[in-house]
Amino acid sequence: METTKVYVVYYSLYRHVEIMAREVQRGANSVQGVEATIWQVPETLSDVIIQKMKAPAKAADVPVIRPEQLLEADGFLFGFPSRFGVMAAQSKAFFDATSELWKCQALAGKPAGIFWSTGFHGGGQELTALTAITQLAHHGMIYVPLGYTFGSGMFEMKEVKGGSAYGAGTYAADGSREPTELELQQAFHQGKYVAEITKKLKNKTS
Repeated sequence: METTKVYVVYYSLYRHVEIMAREVQRGANSVQGVEATIWQVPETLSDVIIQKMKAPAKAADVPVIRPEQLLEADGFLFGFPSRFGVMAAQSKAFFDATSELWKCQALAGKPAGIFWSTGFHGGGQELTALTAITQLAHHGMIYVPLGYTFGSGMFEMKEVKGGSAYGAGTYAADGSREPTELELQQAFHQGKYVAEITKKLKNKTS
C-alpha cells in the first residue's frame, strides 16, 4: 500500500505550538502506512525584534517549508498561536504566498485540521479556528474538525484545558504555562484522527 503523507505545518514564537505540533506528528505517525513530517513556516520578524521579545531560538531540527512543498502531502494539520482571534501574521503570510497553488486549485480535496495556542479563555480558542477555515475553503481543502471524538477529555471541568470541537488547543497564559498532559493527549488524538481520514480518502481516490 502506498504511503500516506501528512504534513504538520506550524508557526510558534514561544514554543507552545511547537510542543503541540510534535505531539500531533506523533499521533499521525501512529497510524500504519502514514508518514507525518513536521515543518515550520518562515519567520517574518527580524532577529532584533525576536531578541527584544525574548523568544527562544527556532527548532533546529524542523525545516522551513516552501508553499510549493504542500503539493507533496495528502493531508495537513496547521498550527499557530492566536493574535486577536486570528492566526499569527506569520501563518497568514505563508497562506498568502500559496496564491499559485490557489490559482490551479492544486490543494483541492485534501483534508486539513487546525490546532492552536491562545493566551487565555477569551483569546480565541474557537474564533482562531473559525477564522482560519477561510484559508482552507479558498483552496478547496476539506476541513476536518475534531468534533467530540476525544471522548471524556472534551468534557473535562476539573482543570484548565484548551481545544474545542474545532481542534486541539492550549493556553499560554503569560507565556510561562506549557501544554498539559491532557492537552497533549488531545493533540496526539487529533494527529491520529486526521491521519486516519487522510489515509481513507487517499485509498478511495487512488
